[in-house]
Amino acid sequence: MAIETEQPTPCVELSNIAVSDTHGEDSPYFAGWKAYDENPYDESSNPSGVIQMGLAENQVSFDLVEEYLEQHPEASNLGSKGFRENALFQDYHGLLSFRRAMASFMEQIRGGRAKFDPSRIVLTAGATAANELLTFILANPGDALLVPTPYYPGFDRDLRWRTGVNIVSIHCDSSNSFQITPQALEAAYNEAENKNMKVRGVLITNPSNPLGATIQRVVLQQILDFVTKKNIHLVSDEIYSGSAFSSSEFVSVAEILEEQQYKNAERVHIVYSLSKDLGLPGFRVGTVYSYNDKVVTTARRMSSFTLISSQTQQLLASMLSDKEFTENYIKTNRERLRKRYDMIIEGLKSSGIECLKGNAGLFCWMNLGPYLDTPTREGELAIWNSMMYEVKLNISPGSSCQCSEPGWFRVCFANMSEQTLEVALKRIRDFMEKKREK
Repeated sequence: MAIETEQPTPCVELSNIAVSDTHGEDSPYFAGWKAYDENPYDESSNPSGVIQMGLAENQVSFDLVEEYLEQHPEASNLGSKGFRENALFQDYHGLLSFRRAMASFMEQIRGGRAKFDPSRIVLTAGATAANELLTFILANPGDALLVPTPYYPGFDRDLRWRTGVNIVSIHCDSSNSFQITPQALEAAYNEAENKNMKVRGVLITNPSNPLGATIQRVVLQQILDFVTKKNIHLVSDEIYSGSAFSSSEFVSVAEILEEQQYKNAERVHIVYSLSKDLGLPGFRVGTVYSYNDKVVTTARRMSSFTLISSQTQQLLASMLSDKEFTENYIKTNRERLRKRYDMIIEGLKSSGIECLKGNAGLFCWMNLGPYLDTPTREGELAIWNSMMYEVKLNISPGSSCQCSEPGWFRVCFANMSEQTLEVALKRIRDFMEKKREK
């Protein structure tokens, strides 16, 4: 008699998005986070654990936010009337009081050199949602966005994964401090066209993540001229605008548009968030600001999938409407970030490590190129592996940012105490000494 065996159940099929590998989670950028989560550093309970230097989070001025909430408990205290207003149906336009406060805060950060209309602000659950929402609106599956390298590793997820849109790199290199050039823009555009991709726009981060540097005014003008000539869009992700160490060192594309009386402004869209400048990533507060009426209307319709809670809006409307608080916060935060930046740059320099000259952000762009065993991506990942599993520091390799030159790393410094940063710098010094002895 034949022996009956149980047949395996056929696998139930899932969508193309579910089985797609374009999320990018196999990148060393995300692998480093996993390693940290499994063995997090703690000064007391786990002093030999992994120090998280791969997370661009701003904790240097968190005490100012906490102090505000202690002094203004009414901002977060709903009461029975407030509870009812916040708990019932929310218009996806968002609270007008919050949109006005956000517009005012964005103007303050830019030193009053640009104006923002609250009616053009579309609220989203963070900048991740804002960038994806804009990609859905501006491009079709198979189309291309041009993005300068090195770029934030999460863009592979944010811009590509669910939208089906391609990223074509605008290749930048250290010969000119990774600045975007007209030649690089043209080369990326031609590359996309040669691959039969319709180019829909250019997306920049200003200040740059991962470079920690602002984009110069002349370069911004060249980018604007390029997108106008090609009749495509420009998305300017400015979530680190308030983290430039000096207001005068950051030029927003909004300033240039205002100077040009908004000529060709309908192709320009700005992304902003409170995750970096105000250090509130857990609140998930982002915005799309577009000069295109149709984009504003469509973004507002789509924002129903990515709303911010009314309670969060109410709290932040109160906080951002307090000019005494915001002026002091912006000034103090810039000073503290510059001090922390100087601290890590000097610490790395004492270990023989140079960094790209920066003036913004929560990280530095560190050059370990001279210390690679081989000047290749494999050589870069080998030293990253040592940093991750021997030195116990999670830093982000340039290859995860699509950097074309091996040996560059993004190193975050604002998500920890000065004491923890000192520990991290000591670990790096010890590692470099051992490397030189070999």
